[in-house]
Amino acid sequence: MKKRIFTPGPTPLPEEVRVSQVREIIHHRTSEFSKIFEEVCQGLKYVFQTKNDVLILTASGSGAMEAAVANLLSPGDKILVTTQGKFGERWTEIGEAFGLKVIPVDTRWGKAADPGKIEQKLVENDKVKAVFTQLVETSTGVVNDIQKIGKIVEKTPAVLVVDAISGLGAEPLLTDEWNVDVVVAGSQKALMLPPGLSFISLSEKAWKMVENSTLPRYYWDLKKAKNSLAKGQTPYTPAVSLICALRESLRLIREEGWDNVLKRHFLLAEATRRGVSALGLELFGEPPSNVVTTIALPQNIDEKILRKKLREEFGVIVAGGQGELSGKVIRIAHLGWMDKLDVIGVISALEMCLNDLGYPVEFGHGVKEAEKVLTGKI
Repeated sequence: MKKRIFTPGPTPLPEEVRVSQVREIIHHRTSEFSKIFEEVCQGLKYVFQTKNDVLILTASGSGAMEAAVANLLSPGDKILVTTQGKFGERWTEIGEAFGLKVIPVDTRWGKAADPGKIEQKLVENDKVKAVFTQLVETSTGVVNDIQKIGKIVEKTPAVLVVDAISGLGAEPLLTDEWNVDVVVAGSQKALMLPPGLSFISLSEKAWKMVENSTLPRYYWDLKKAKNSLAKGQTPYTPAVSLICALRESLRLIREEGWDNVLKRHFLLAEATRRGVSALGLELFGEPPSNVVTTIALPQNIDEKILRKKLREEFGVIVAGGQGELSGKVIRIAHLGWMDKLDVIGVISALEMCLNDLGYPVEFGHGVKEAEKVLTGKI
């Protein structure tokens, strides 16, 4: 049975990306690798919408998150963290692990971070060094207003750090224009790569903070990474095959055009949302992102049984809930190498599995509504 993955990472891979990884390995301390490395670093600037360097780390996105904390701050520094889901909590956990004073900006799961609350916290707490938030809170599927947050933080001495691990490429993020000082991202999302690479860009304001940071780091030392970048290298052994694959994915993104990539993600997300709503299911989270559609399940539908049926009967792999949403929702991603028929397929499979589990379904109704979106009839 063909497997069809609809999780918010890993995501489906284009053929060019898959094939690139079976070619003969090259050594990372050669001019051949340096040429590829320099090419992908320039390509990442296009994706990040920044003039600043984008550093490549051999790690999952969480590695870049930790690197951001370790390089920007010093013991006892104050930071604001928007806590609105699992990955907001991760910023908190990393900050506490490094001995920082974490000031939460609490938001109910399923809601976007409130820029007004961030501004209020910055007024109430002096000497805040950084504000940590998410472009998309993947655990809930909610997108934050980074442009508005950027305007608020830019007026203060603090830097704005954005976890764009799932959101980059699916939601607009104008790093420089929106005054975002640090952006972290991961390979296994809209960039259409296997897990294993993470990326981080820093503004001039952020690099000045790096110079004064005294938190310990060795592997995560971004000054070493920046110095090596000038030589077309990384300070330590990189994930060579993944970087070669990244060249292919960036080429595909360039060919499609960044605006078209974003439009495609919006179209697939909107079709999924309309299709799910047509089945009488409730969407969770507001405002919903174009990364993943989070669906609140009826009480009589067991999340684990539904996901198992989708997987075993149709090869459809969707994500469950995390943290306080565990067992209460499923999450259908429309991220990366996805097209219109992927959406039609997952809605159809959902209809059939829900029907088998006793949920009243009018076959084809969800598919019909999704098709209206995909054909421009709505």
